[in-house]
Amino acid sequence: MKYAIIIPDGAADEPQDALDGQTPLEAAHTPAMDALASAGVVARACHTPGQLPAGSEVGNMSLLGYDPLANFTGRAPIEAAAQDIELAPEDWAIRCNLVTVEDQTMRDFTADHISTEEATELLGTAQEHLGGNGLEFVPGVSYRNLLLWRGSQRAAPFTMDLRATPPHDLTDKSVLDDFPRGPGSNVLNDLMTATMELFADHPVNKKRIAAGKLPATNVWLWGIGRAPKLQPFAEAYGPQGAMITAVDLLRGLASLVGWPRIEVPGATGYTDTDYAAKGRYAIDALNKFDLVCVHVEAPDEASHEGDCAAKVKAIEEIDRHVVAPLAESMQSGGDWRIMISPDHPTFLQTKTHSHGNVPVIIAGTGIEADEFTSYGDTNAANSKLAFDEGWRAMAWFIGD
Repeated sequence: MKYAIIIPDGAADEPQDALDGQTPLEAAHTPAMDALASAGVVARACHTPGQLPAGSEVGNMSLLGYDPLANFTGRAPIEAAAQDIELAPEDWAIRCNLVTVEDQTMRDFTADHISTEEATELLGTAQEHLGGNGLEFVPGVSYRNLLLWRGSQRAAPFTMDLRATPPHDLTDKSVLDDFPRGPGSNVLNDLMTATMELFADHPVNKKRIAAGKLPATNVWLWGIGRAPKLQPFAEAYGPQGAMITAVDLLRGLASLVGWPRIEVPGATGYTDTDYAAKGRYAIDALNKFDLVCVHVEAPDEASHEGDCAAKVKAIEEIDRHVVAPLAESMQSGGDWRIMISPDHPTFLQTKTHSHGNVPVIIAGTGIEADEFTSYGDTNAANSKLAFDEGWRAMAWFIGD
């Protein structure tokens, strides 16, 4: 049996007036997904338990078959795993976004999609002036970076009760009530304030402003946690998998469950990603692995920007360039199964992640068709097949 998991991140949504009352998934032209829905089952799953953040870190852990209530320890440690950073039991990892805050409002949680080179230079300055003695700013990709607190070198004041709001949940909102709070939050707030001063006249920001781009005004610290321990996927479920993604969070989850990460040229983690390349690399991966997981961040990014048309287009590109060729290739071989599922809803209206169900397709060998002939949020809501604990969907998908 060959397996494929396709994750259109954040694709689940509410009905939109601009789409005549349809959701983006329902309004999008998705013949490949609809064909799989017609041949298989449409279900719903909740990957974001109410007592945990409604984020991709929780949603994707559940989607890959791991109970987040038992395994989730924070977002940043997962991203540290993506960079092969080892965390000792007393170490903490903290997500370190570069953002644009103006008049105490989150103008842009990506600092206008700052380049990796620019981010590296800014974080180098932060390390020079604020780092050392166990504190390390670690560049990642674009605005997505890390701060490490090595507890063996500097006693950590944090506990898991520390709360910090993800910056992508604050788009166009005031940040006054959303700075880190709880045990150790004063340390994080002081660091954030210090970077405002360091970055204000930084050469990188001067060049960006001159080029008509937004500056990176400061770092935003959130997602704190210690290293999780996940059972290897092959031990838990059987198939040996591989991950295709442009996002460190998914790279980190892959590393933690024992999956190789396949890097695809042109994969950006944004709406301009090379969808077709992801489809080609996924087909090739199944010549070497039992299972391939293809994660596409684009629908989530469009949602955070409140761009309905871009979200619909991203879903259509996934259908055309990932789902269609992958399904055709798999069906021309032996036994196969495909699962398509977002990790969480991301509502265009609020521009934020949300708790709640997502629509799921499971199709392939041994899956009997249900009554639904198309993929969408409404059909999933009416399905008799529901995974209230979303992580349990993986065992159903893999089968005996």
